[in-house]
Amino acid sequence: MTDDDLDPSAARPLSSARSDVGRVRSVNEDTALARYPLYVVADGMGGHERGDRASRTAIETLDALVPADAEVTPAVLLDAVRAANTAVRELRDPVTGALSGTTITGLAVVRAETGATHWMVFNVGDSRVYRWNGRTLSQLTVDHSVVQELVDAGHITQLEAEHHPDRNTITRALGAADEVEIDAWLLPYAGAQTFLVCSDGVTKELGMFDLEKLLSGHADPDRGLADSIVQAALDAGGRDNVTAIVVESGEFVDAAMFSTEKRDRAFELDDTHPRSPL
Repeated sequence: MTDDDLDPSAARPLSSARSDVGRVRSVNEDTALARYPLYVVADGMGGHERGDRASRTAIETLDALVPADAEVTPAVLLDAVRAANTAVRELRDPVTGALSGTTITGLAVVRAETGATHWMVFNVGDSRVYRWNGRTLSQLTVDHSVVQELVDAGHITQLEAEHHPDRNTITRALGAADEVEIDAWLLPYAGAQTFLVCSDGVTKELGMFDLEKLLSGHADPDRGLADSIVQAALDAGGRDNVTAIVVESGEFVDAAMFSTEKRDRAFELDDTHPRSPL
Protein backbone atom coordinates (compact mmCIF):
# COMPACT_ATOMS: atom_id res chain seq x y z
CA MET A 1 0.00 0.00 0.00
CA THR A 2 1.35 3.43 -0.87
CA ASP A 3 0.31 6.84 0.38
CA ASP A 4 -1.41 7.34 -2.99
CA ASP A 5 -3.72 4.41 -2.21
CA LEU A 6 -5.14 6.20 0.82
CA ASP A 7 -7.87 8.81 0.93
CA PRO A 8 -6.37 12.02 -0.51
CA SER A 9 -7.29 13.91 2.65
CA ALA A 10 -5.48 11.43 4.88
CA ALA A 11 -1.69 11.36 5.02
CA ARG A 12 0.22 8.43 6.45
CA PRO A 13 -0.13 8.50 10.25
CA LEU A 14 2.63 9.62 12.57
CA SER A 15 3.45 7.60 15.67
CA SER A 16 5.50 7.72 18.84
CA ALA A 17 6.10 4.97 21.39
CA ARG A 18 7.72 4.40 24.76
CA SER A 19 7.93 1.48 27.18
CA ASP A 20 9.31 1.63 30.72
CA VAL A 21 9.79 -0.99 33.43
CA GLY A 22 8.16 1.34 35.97
CA ARG A 23 9.10 2.30 39.52
CA VAL A 24 8.42 -1.03 41.23
CA ARG A 25 9.09 -3.99 38.95
CA SER A 26 12.48 -5.34 37.96
CA VAL A 27 11.47 -6.85 34.59
CA ASN A 28 9.54 -5.17 31.78
CA GLU A 29 6.93 -7.69 30.61
CA ASP A 30 5.47 -5.22 28.07
CA THR A 31 6.50 -5.25 24.40
CA ALA A 32 5.42 -2.80 21.70
CA LEU A 33 5.65 -2.45 17.93
CA ALA A 34 4.94 0.85 16.16
CA ARG A 35 5.52 0.89 12.41
CA TYR A 36 3.15 1.36 9.51
CA PRO A 37 0.63 -0.21 9.14
CA LEU A 38 0.65 -1.88 12.60
CA TYR A 39 0.74 -0.40 16.12
CA VAL A 40 0.44 -2.98 18.89
CA VAL A 41 1.12 -3.52 22.61
CA ALA A 42 1.44 -6.83 24.47
CA ASP A 43 1.48 -7.13 28.27
CA GLY A 44 2.95 -10.41 29.53
CA MET A 45 1.29 -12.05 32.49
CA GLY A 46 2.65 -10.77 35.78
CA GLY A 47 3.15 -13.55 38.28
CA HIS A 48 3.56 -16.19 35.57
CA GLU A 49 6.72 -17.70 34.15
CA ARG A 50 8.28 -15.92 31.19
CA GLY A 51 5.74 -13.13 30.87
CA ASP A 52 8.34 -10.98 29.16
CA ARG A 53 9.12 -13.77 26.71
CA ALA A 54 5.41 -14.26 25.99
CA SER A 55 4.82 -10.62 25.07
CA ARG A 56 8.01 -10.50 23.01
CA THR A 57 7.07 -13.70 21.16
CA ALA A 58 3.60 -12.35 20.35
CA ILE A 59 4.98 -9.09 18.96
CA GLU A 60 7.75 -10.82 17.00
CA THR A 61 5.14 -13.11 15.41
CA LEU A 62 2.99 -10.17 14.35
CA ASP A 63 6.04 -8.31 13.07
CA ALA A 64 6.98 -11.28 10.90
CA LEU A 65 3.50 -11.94 9.51
CA VAL A 66 2.22 -8.37 9.00
CA PRO A 67 4.63 -6.80 6.50
CA ALA A 68 5.80 -3.24 6.98
CA ASP A 69 4.82 -0.59 4.44
CA ALA A 70 2.51 -3.00 2.63
CA GLU A 71 -1.18 -3.52 1.99
CA VAL A 72 -2.76 -5.60 4.76
CA THR A 73 -6.24 -7.11 4.91
CA PRO A 74 -8.27 -7.77 8.08
CA ALA A 75 -7.91 -11.51 7.47
CA VAL A 76 -4.12 -11.28 7.38
CA LEU A 77 -4.10 -9.42 10.69
CA LEU A 78 -6.47 -11.82 12.43
CA ASP A 79 -4.48 -14.82 11.19
CA ALA A 80 -1.33 -13.20 12.58
CA VAL A 81 -2.94 -12.82 16.02
CA ARG A 82 -3.97 -16.48 15.93
CA ALA A 83 -0.42 -17.44 14.99
CA ALA A 84 0.85 -15.36 17.91
CA ASN A 85 -1.46 -17.31 20.21
CA THR A 86 0.02 -20.57 18.94
CA ALA A 87 3.57 -19.27 19.35
CA VAL A 88 2.89 -18.25 22.96
CA ARG A 89 1.31 -21.65 23.66
CA GLU A 90 4.52 -23.28 22.46
CA LEU A 91 6.44 -21.58 25.28
CA ARG A 92 5.04 -24.18 27.68
CA ASP A 93 7.70 -25.39 30.11
CA PRO A 94 8.57 -28.96 29.07
CA VAL A 95 9.15 -30.03 32.68
CA THR A 96 6.43 -28.29 34.70
CA GLY A 97 3.91 -27.75 31.92
CA ALA A 98 3.52 -24.12 33.02
CA LEU A 99 2.21 -21.80 30.30
CA SER A 100 3.10 -18.23 29.46
CA GLY A 101 0.46 -15.66 28.57
CA THR A 102 0.05 -12.13 27.30
CA THR A 103 -2.57 -9.60 26.35
CA ILE A 104 -2.53 -8.11 22.87
CA THR A 105 -4.16 -4.93 21.62
CA GLY A 106 -3.57 -2.71 18.69
CA LEU A 107 -4.49 -0.69 15.68
CA ALA A 108 -3.72 -1.22 12.01
CA VAL A 109 -4.41 0.41 8.67
CA VAL A 110 -6.12 -2.25 6.53
CA ARG A 111 -7.68 -2.62 3.09
CA ALA A 112 -11.16 -4.15 3.37
CA GLU A 113 -12.80 -6.41 0.77
CA THR A 114 -14.62 -3.36 -0.61
CA GLY A 115 -11.25 -1.79 -1.43
CA ALA A 116 -11.74 0.95 1.15
CA THR A 117 -9.04 1.80 3.69
CA HIS A 118 -9.98 1.47 7.37
CA TRP A 119 -8.52 1.55 10.82
CA MET A 120 -8.81 -1.89 12.39
CA VAL A 121 -8.89 -2.09 16.19
CA PHE A 122 -8.37 -5.44 17.91
CA ASN A 123 -7.78 -6.77 21.40
CA VAL A 124 -7.46 -9.81 23.64
CA GLY A 125 -7.21 -9.05 27.37
CA ASP A 126 -7.23 -5.73 29.21
CA SER A 127 -4.73 -3.60 27.33
CA ARG A 128 -6.62 -0.77 25.63
CA VAL A 129 -7.09 1.43 22.58
CA TYR A 130 -8.49 4.94 23.00
CA ARG A 131 -9.47 7.53 20.38
CA TRP A 132 -9.13 11.31 20.76
CA ASN A 133 -11.08 13.36 18.21
CA GLY A 134 -9.90 16.79 19.31
CA ARG A 135 -12.57 17.23 21.97
CA THR A 136 -13.46 13.87 23.48
CA LEU A 137 -11.58 10.75 24.53
CA SER A 138 -13.32 7.40 23.94
CA GLN A 139 -12.25 3.94 25.00
CA LEU A 140 -12.68 1.75 21.91
CA THR A 141 -11.74 -1.65 23.31
CA VAL A 142 -13.66 -3.54 25.98
CA ASP A 143 -11.58 -5.17 28.72
CA HIS A 144 -11.77 -8.94 28.83
CA SER A 145 -11.81 -9.11 32.61
CA VAL A 146 -13.92 -10.38 35.49
CA VAL A 147 -14.59 -6.87 36.78
CA GLN A 148 -15.68 -5.63 33.34
CA GLU A 149 -18.22 -8.45 33.18
CA LEU A 150 -19.50 -7.42 36.62
CA VAL A 151 -19.73 -3.78 35.51
CA ASP A 152 -21.56 -4.75 32.31
CA ALA A 153 -24.03 -6.83 34.35
CA GLY A 154 -24.69 -3.89 36.67
CA HIS A 155 -23.38 -5.68 39.75
CA ILE A 156 -20.64 -3.14 40.52
CA THR A 157 -19.75 0.38 39.41
CA GLN A 158 -16.66 1.34 37.46
CA LEU A 159 -15.27 2.95 40.63
CA GLU A 160 -15.87 -0.24 42.62
CA ALA A 161 -14.13 -2.22 39.86
CA GLU A 162 -10.91 -0.32 40.51
CA HIS A 163 -10.73 -1.79 44.04
CA HIS A 164 -12.39 -5.16 43.47
CA PRO A 165 -10.36 -8.23 44.61
CA ASP A 166 -10.68 -9.70 41.08
CA ARG A 167 -9.56 -6.52 39.32
CA ASN A 168 -6.46 -8.26 37.93
CA THR A 169 -8.22 -11.36 36.62
CA ILE A 170 -8.61 -11.36 32.85
CA THR A 171 -10.90 -13.68 30.92
CA ARG A 172 -8.94 -13.85 27.65
CA ALA A 173 -5.23 -13.97 26.85
CA LEU A 174 -2.88 -15.21 24.18
CA GLY A 175 -1.49 -18.56 25.30
CA ALA A 176 -4.38 -19.47 27.59
CA ALA A 177 -6.05 -21.89 25.15
CA ASP A 178 -5.50 -23.49 21.76
CA GLU A 179 -8.09 -21.17 20.19
CA VAL A 180 -8.23 -17.45 20.90
CA GLU A 181 -11.31 -15.24 20.66
CA ILE A 182 -10.39 -11.86 19.18
CA ASP A 183 -12.49 -8.71 19.31
CA ALA A 184 -11.95 -6.72 16.10
CA TRP A 185 -13.77 -3.99 14.23
CA LEU A 186 -13.28 -1.40 11.50
CA LEU A 187 -13.43 2.39 11.66
CA PRO A 188 -13.29 4.93 8.82
CA TYR A 189 -9.83 6.08 7.80
CA ALA A 190 -10.77 9.73 7.43
CA GLY A 191 -10.26 13.10 9.05
CA ALA A 192 -8.22 13.72 12.17
CA GLN A 193 -7.93 10.95 14.68
CA THR A 194 -5.42 10.34 17.43
CA PHE A 195 -5.24 6.87 18.96
CA LEU A 196 -3.62 5.73 22.19
CA VAL A 197 -2.62 2.06 22.47
CA CYS A 198 -1.47 1.21 25.99
CA SER A 199 -0.89 -1.41 28.66
CA ASP A 200 -2.74 -1.21 31.95
CA GLY A 201 0.35 0.32 33.54
CA VAL A 202 -0.90 3.56 31.98
CA THR A 203 -4.55 3.25 32.99
CA LYS A 204 -3.76 2.20 36.56
CA GLU A 205 -2.12 5.58 37.08
CA LEU A 206 -3.95 7.97 34.73
CA GLY A 207 -7.68 8.58 34.45
CA MET A 208 -9.63 9.84 31.45
CA PHE A 209 -9.16 13.49 32.46
CA ASP A 210 -5.39 13.02 32.74
CA LEU A 211 -5.21 11.41 29.30
CA GLU A 212 -7.42 14.07 27.72
CA LYS A 213 -5.18 16.78 29.11
CA LEU A 214 -2.07 15.14 27.69
CA LEU A 215 -3.60 14.38 24.29
CA SER A 216 -5.10 17.85 23.92
CA GLY A 217 -1.64 19.38 23.66
CA HIS A 218 -0.94 20.17 27.30
CA ALA A 219 1.97 17.73 27.32
CA ASP A 220 5.57 18.78 27.80
CA PRO A 221 6.50 20.35 24.43
CA ASP A 222 9.97 18.80 24.63
CA ARG A 223 8.49 15.28 24.68
CA GLY A 224 6.48 13.27 22.18
CA LEU A 225 2.94 12.36 23.22
CA ALA A 226 3.75 8.73 24.03
CA ASP A 227 6.77 9.82 26.04
CA SER A 228 4.68 12.37 27.94
CA ILE A 229 1.98 9.82 28.75
CA VAL A 230 4.46 7.24 30.02
CA GLN A 231 6.29 9.87 32.05
CA ALA A 232 3.02 11.04 33.61
CA ALA A 233 2.19 7.45 34.59
CA LEU A 234 5.65 7.05 36.13
CA ASP A 235 5.27 10.32 38.02
CA ALA A 236 1.90 9.10 39.33
CA GLY A 237 3.47 5.98 40.82
CA GLY A 238 4.58 3.67 38.02
CA ARG A 239 3.44 0.58 39.92
CA ASP A 240 3.46 -1.59 36.79
CA ASN A 241 5.31 -1.68 33.49
CA VAL A 242 4.15 1.29 31.43
CA THR A 243 3.82 1.27 27.64
CA ALA A 244 2.11 3.69 25.25
CA ILE A 245 1.88 4.19 21.50
CA VAL A 246 0.26 7.33 20.10
CA VAL A 247 -0.83 7.32 16.45
CA GLU A 248 -1.90 10.59 14.83
CA SER A 249 -3.44 11.19 11.41
CA GLY A 250 -5.12 14.03 9.51
CA GLU A 251 -6.37 17.40 10.64
CA PHE A 252 -9.12 17.74 13.21
CA VAL A 253 -12.61 18.24 11.76
CA ASP A 254 -16.13 18.06 13.18
CA ALA A 255 -16.12 15.36 15.86
CA ALA A 256 -19.69 14.43 14.86
CA MET A 257 -18.20 12.66 11.82
CA PHE A 258 -16.85 9.92 14.01
CA SER A 259 -19.23 7.43 15.57
CA THR A 260 -18.00 5.09 18.28
CA GLU A 261 -20.29 2.36 16.91
CA LYS A 262 -18.32 -0.79 16.28
CA ARG A 263 -18.34 -1.86 12.62
CA ASP A 264 -17.68 -5.26 11.05
CA ARG A 265 -17.00 -6.92 14.38
CA ALA A 266 -15.03 -10.00 13.44
CA PHE A 267 -15.85 -12.23 16.39
CA GLU A 268 -18.84 -11.58 18.26
CA LEU A 269 -1.66 -7.00 35.59
CA ASP A 270 -0.36 -5.38 40.10
CA ASP A 271 -0.14 -8.92 38.59
CA THR A 272 -2.56 -9.78 35.87
CA HIS A 273 -3.61 -13.38 35.64
CA PRO A 274 -6.15 -15.31 33.56
CA ARG A 275 -9.35 -16.60 35.11
CA SER A 276 -8.27 -20.19 34.38
CA PRO A 277 -4.79 -20.85 35.78
CA LEU A 278 -2.05 -20.98 33.17
